[in-house]
Amino acid sequence: YQGPLYLEIVPRSFTIRVQTGLALNQLRLLTGRPTVSDSRLRALHRSAKLLYHNDDDPADSRPLAAPDVRVDHGLFLRIDLRGSGTDREIVGYRAKKNSHVVDLSKTGHYSALDFWEPIYRQSNNTLLLEPEEFYILTSHERIKVPAGYAAEMVAYEAAFGELRTHYAGFFDPGFGAGDGPRKGTQVVLEVRPHDVPFLIHDGQTFFKVVYEHMLDLPERLYGASIGSSYHQQGLTLSKHFKW
Repeated sequence: YQGPLYLEIVPRSFTIRVQTGLALNQLRLLTGRPTVSDSRLRALHRSAKLLYHNDDDPADSRPLAAPDVRVDHGLFLRIDLRGSGTDREIVGYRAKKNSHVVDLSKTGHYSALDFWEPIYRQSNNTLLLEPEEFYILTSHERIKVPAGYAAEMVAYEAAFGELRTHYAGFFDPGFGAGDGPRKGTQVVLEVRPHDVPFLIHDGQTFFKVVYEHMLDLPERLYGASIGSSYHQQGLTLSKHFKW
């Protein structure tokens, strides 16, 4: 095929404004079978460390032990509804229903509380996801994508039905690598259940990440040096919002 590309945009939570020149999506071209096999994924974790605990001192990083890494056509990750365990800790956000317009060309422009309702940790570390609501949550583990690899978040279980956990699930080479002592970055999930409510628990296996080989090492890696917005994110809203 030779010709133009078209992008269908369907806003679900907020009315948005776009303009010529905005980068709204990412194109990935695949050749052959780039998906990393389970055996190679386990070996990659042993050599390069792909998953880290998130309850460590910020000045240190502790990788998951090899037996604790679940692999089955991808790398399984869990949901974090506990955080550090303190009272009134924010563990997620739910989109508010309003008529405000979000101009995607503006960075750090909109008050977060005008658009998002904080979700505070429950005493039993659970959360009821209501149908057609839109949630921002985070992974229990921190993840790293080494140079030479890219990754994609995928739903892992057909039983989840219309529970979408991967609206923004692409990870570039170098994601979570960082230059400091703290390795790995939490994955931020965009979740929208349909039809029925879902009760989820802290530490529940919630999604998986599939790794793919790059044809060559990229010239620039994801991170602070190229102005990446989410290179050391925790529970983070998009760059358009401010506190």
